[in-house]
Amino acid sequence: MDIHRADSRPTRRASSDWFTGTVWQDPIVDAPDPARVRAARVSFEPGARTAWHTHPLGQTLHVVSGVGRAQTWGGPVRELKSGDSVWIPPNEKHWHGAAPNHGMVHIAIHEALNGVHVTWMEQVPDDVYGTAPTA
Repeated sequence: MDIHRADSRPTRRASSDWFTGTVWQDPIVDAPDPARVRAARVSFEPGARTAWHTHPLGQTLHVVSGVGRAQTWGGPVRELKSGDSVWIPPNEKHWHGAAPNHGMVHIAIHEALNGVHVTWMEQVPDDVYGTAPTA
């Protein structure tokens, strides 16, 4: 058993290569082989979001607090609220982040396949992000 003390892994600011706005990441687990799971607590300031991306084995998001948004390629922008859980299937192109006037914190969980856990793509433009969400 490995115990990672809360103060042993500092919060880090997410890269502007893959995120728009201010986003903070706190690692939860990055399990060693043969396990494949990775999880993080991700805090988005209002208006912050990921770039488009995919996960080879899918991703689960659990919203801890706030109001957010998510979208799959070609689908509607969806609103996310505290307590919601989202499953994104393998290789589905998507983005997620906070609402324009609300922060959002979620737990992101995904697995690696052959060492790859995410494939980053282009940034989400403001006009796409700003589309009114559906429930």
